[in-house]
Amino acid sequence: MLVWPLLIVSRLRVSIRNLLLSSLEDYFDHHHQIATLPPRGWNSYDSFCWTISEEEFLQSAEIVSQRLYDHGYEYVVVDYLWYRRKVEGAYHDSFGFDVIDEWGRMLPDPGRWPSSKNGKGFAEVANQVHSMGLKFGIHVMRGISTQALHANTPILDTETGGAYQESGRVWYAEDIAIPERACAWMSHGFMSVNTKLGAGKAFLRSLYEQYASWGVDFVKHDCVFGTDFDLNEISYVSEVLKKFDRPIVYSLSPGTSVTPAMAKDVSGLVNMYRITGDDWDTWGDVKAHFDITRDFSNANMIGAKGLSGNSWPDLDMLPFGWLTDPGSNEGPHRFSNLNLEEKKTQMTLWSMAKSPLMYGGDVRNIDPSTYGFPYITSVHSEDQDLDRQMRRSGKEMKTAYTHSLGLTSCTESKASGWASESLNQYLERICWKRSLGNRHLAPFCVHKRELYFPLDEVSTYKEYHQGKYHLVATNRIKFCLDASPKRKLTSKEFKRGTFSPCRWNSNQMWELNTNGTLVNSYSGLCATIESSEDSINSNGLRSWIATGRKGEVYVAFFNLSEQKTVISAQTSDLAKVLPDTHFSSCQGSETALAADSSDAVRTSFSIVSPSSAVFQVVVGVSVLAVGGVGAAAAPASSGSAAPAAEKKEEEVEEEDDDEDMGLSLFD
Repeated sequence: MLVWPLLIVSRLRVSIRNLLLSSLEDYFDHHHQIATLPPRGWNSYDSFCWTISEEEFLQSAEIVSQRLYDHGYEYVVVDYLWYRRKVEGAYHDSFGFDVIDEWGRMLPDPGRWPSSKNGKGFAEVANQVHSMGLKFGIHVMRGISTQALHANTPILDTETGGAYQESGRVWYAEDIAIPERACAWMSHGFMSVNTKLGAGKAFLRSLYEQYASWGVDFVKHDCVFGTDFDLNEISYVSEVLKKFDRPIVYSLSPGTSVTPAMAKDVSGLVNMYRITGDDWDTWGDVKAHFDITRDFSNANMIGAKGLSGNSWPDLDMLPFGWLTDPGSNEGPHRFSNLNLEEKKTQMTLWSMAKSPLMYGGDVRNIDPSTYGFPYITSVHSEDQDLDRQMRRSGKEMKTAYTHSLGLTSCTESKASGWASESLNQYLERICWKRSLGNRHLAPFCVHKRELYFPLDEVSTYKEYHQGKYHLVATNRIKFCLDASPKRKLTSKEFKRGTFSPCRWNSNQMWELNTNGTLVNSYSGLCATIESSEDSINSNGLRSWIATGRKGEVYVAFFNLSEQKTVISAQTSDLAKVLPDTHFSSCQGSETALAADSSDAVRTSFSIVSPSSAVFQVVVGVSVLAVGGVGAAAAPASSGSAAPAAEKKEEEVEEEDDDEDMGLSLFD
C-alpha cells in the first residue's frame, strides 16, 4: 500500500530536511544540561543480545559517528552481560560465568573486551568512543550479583580505599544482599541490596564511582522499574550521580505495567524511563504502545524535570534492520519482521511522543530503506483523542473479560480496595471489594497463608517480614500469587499476577494494610484488580497533535483497525489542544514521502476559517501521519505485506466540498 505522510505546518513552512537542519543546532546547544531533549543513540541489545565484542562495538560506534551523529544520535550503549564469559554453558541467566573484582563489582569479560585487562575496565573503549565525538553508555543490573554473594566479597569503602568498616567490623556481600529480592526474570543473576545500611550504600557508591572513572556517560539501570520497582535503589543511585562533576544520563528499565502515578515517583530522579515491556519486531508490540503513550502525554510526563535536566518516557529501542532474538547466544542473523510501513508507523509514534530514539539493529548493515527515514528532532507532544469527531467503519465484537492484576503506587486512591474475611477458625481469605463494572465476573479472592522460613534464616529475616503472607490460589493450595513475571515480557504481553509454586521470595510476599492496600514486598507497589479483555484489542482510530519549538504544528492520524476508514477533524479541534495558537489565517504544506522512494512530493493548501475547515482523509488498513515525523502506514497484523510499489494504484476521488481538503491517497 502506497501511503503519503503529510506535513502540516502553522506559521512556518518547512520540509522534513529543513526541520532537521534547523533544530540540530538547538539540539547540541541544549546539552550543557542532561537530556534537555530526548537522548538518541544506538544500543547493542536488539542485534547482539549479550554477546557483542569490543571489535564489533567499536566498528558500530564508528558507523554511528559517520552516518547517524549528524542526526543527533550521540550515545553508543553496551547492553547487558558485558561481564559474562562467552563460553560453553553461559547464557542470559546462567550462574558462575561472570568476571568480578575483589570487591564484588562487575568487570568486562577480557575475552570479548581485551582492552579491559589489568583492571582497566571500559576506560580505553570509552576513550575511543569519545575520540569519535560520541558518548559511551553501559547497561547495569540491580543491586549485587549472586556470584559476589556466593564469594562473599568484602565491601569497598571508596573514601579509604579499603574494606568498609562499621560497628567495629568489616562488612561483606552477605551482610547487604537480599536474596529473596532477586530479579524476578534473572533469578540466578542479581538481587537487591539493603540501602538502609551504610555498607549497602557504600557498595552502590563504589559501583557508580567506578563507572564514572571509566568515562561512562550513560547508565541503563535494569530490573529496578515497572513490576521490578526498587525506589530505594533508584533514589540512592540518583543521589550518587548528582554529586559527580561530569554528567551521566540515568535510564531505567524495564517498563512492564508502568503507570503515570508510578513514574511520578522517579521522573525527577532520572532522565529516561521505560513505560512498556521489551519492544521487539512484531506489529503487536508496536500497537501496544498507543494507549500507554497517550496516558503519559495526558499526565504531562513528557519532558518533565529530571536529574540535572529533563526526563522522558522511553518507548524502547527501534528494532529495525539486522537483529538477533531475545535471550539468544548469537549476534545479528535475521532481518526485522516489521515491514517497511510498520517501521514508519513506529517511527512516527516514537517521534510524536518525544521518546528517546535508540536504534537497535546492526548499524554495520543498515538497509537503504531504513536509513532513508526522516530523523525528527523537534516535536513537543500534546495528545488529543478525536474519537468522537471521527467516522469509522467496522463491526462491533463481543468481548470476554477476565481478572487482571495491576500494580500501582500505594498513594493512589484506587489501590485501596482489599478486605480480609475469616472462613473458619483456620482459614482466612482476602478479596478485592471494588466494583469491576458490569462485567459479570466473580469476586477475585485468595487465601492467606503464614510464611514458613528456612531454619537457618529465621533469626535474620523473620522480623524483616513480620506481617507478610503468601496469597494462595483458592483452588490450588501449593500455588502462590506472583507480583512480577518470571521472564522479561514484550510490549504486547500483559501476563502479570500469575500463580506459581510457592517459594520463599519477596515476589510472593504480601502485606494487607488497615487502609485496604495490599503491598508486594518485591516492588513495594500495591495490587489492584481490574476487568480486562481476554485478548488485548488495540484497534481503532488515534490522533496526535504536536508542536515544534519554532511554532510548527504536526498532526498524525492512525487507523489501527482492519477497515478502510474516513477520518475527519476540524481546525477547531486543533485549537482545543493548542489554545494559544491562532489558525484564522494558516498556511501549510503537505509533504508526502512515497514508500518506495526518498523523494518528497509536496503540495500546498490553506486553512482560512477555523470554524469550518476540515481535515478529511481516507485511511485504509494503515496508519496515516499528517506531520513532519516521517511516514506512517501499518497493517493491522504482523503478517508480511508486499512492497507498496507492487500494489495497484487507485486514486481516491477528492471531495467536492470547498471547505474540505481532498487528499489523494493510493491503495
